[in-house]
Amino acid sequence: MSADNHPLNSLSPKFIIAAGTQVVLKVAKALPGGEEHKKPGSVGVVLESPSHNEHPYLVQFADGQTVKAFFRELALRRKEVDYELAEVAKDLRPYIVYRFQVGSKAYGLATDASDDDLRGVFLPPARLQWSLYRLPEQLEQTDEGGDEVYWELGKFLRLALKANPNVLETLWTPMVLEANEIALELRTIRRAFLSKHIYKTYSGYVLSQFRRMANAVKNQGTFKPKHAMHLVRLLYSGIAALQTGEIQVDVSERREELLGIRNGSLSFDEVKQMALALDKQFQQAFEQTALPEQPDYALVDAFLIRARRSVVDD
Repeated sequence: MSADNHPLNSLSPKFIIAAGTQVVLKVAKALPGGEEHKKPGSVGVVLESPSHNEHPYLVQFADGQTVKAFFRELALRRKEVDYELAEVAKDLRPYIVYRFQVGSKAYGLATDASDDDLRGVFLPPARLQWSLYRLPEQLEQTDEGGDEVYWELGKFLRLALKANPNVLETLWTPMVLEANEIALELRTIRRAFLSKHIYKTYSGYVLSQFRRMANAVKNQGTFKPKHAMHLVRLLYSGIAALQTGEIQVDVSERREELLGIRNGSLSFDEVKQMALALDKQFQQAFEQTALPEQPDYALVDAFLIRARRSVVDD
């Protein structure tokens, strides 16, 4: 691995190696005078740390000699092997097994200005999963036309079991762009992920959204109507999930109401009153729901094992 591709670089520029930390040189460094060098693998101690990683560290070795080395040229001694076994440098997009549209287009709330927000799941072959080199749990790409996020299957399942609203929606989205046999099976068992956890997680998301709006009003005197729209939409979705055992993605039947909120039809106080009224309905739905206390962990675990086995010979 080259110094420029060193995993520590992902922490730059905010992460600063503290003075007193043992480090390992990743490259040869000339000693003062320029005739001798400290070889890669030499262990030293940071004497002085810069305020920013654009500047070098002063590193001292057991013989008392010192060199100046940049962040990208160093490894923390106890983490050196971890750095060498960093995430695989391989394009994992060919292993996407499930890809779909989310956001306003899936909600039935799209306008001419709406972006393409794509999400999906990837399932790498067993040889990559078994490797010492770590696989990323998430792939991301953003451009002017929208953004894409793909979760490794195991991470996706864990998020869904926790009733993460953004993840549960992907199992019910009507806008499926790509789905192999594994993905189709995943959609057939989607109700295994539903439980009373929905009340807690959806309430948490709603509360976070409301606090964001309240802080904006307090600090800036206004709030983003888009946040209000998503707060209301999420409450409607949570109520429907508890009542029907299905995740409502397409909310085009409420298109006029929700787009009105997004366009600023309600004041902050009106949004607050609406949210409180919907939250009461949410609480009532929770008290009456037929959803189980816990998701079906055993069923989802068996599915994951089958999926992993299916790519052993890939």
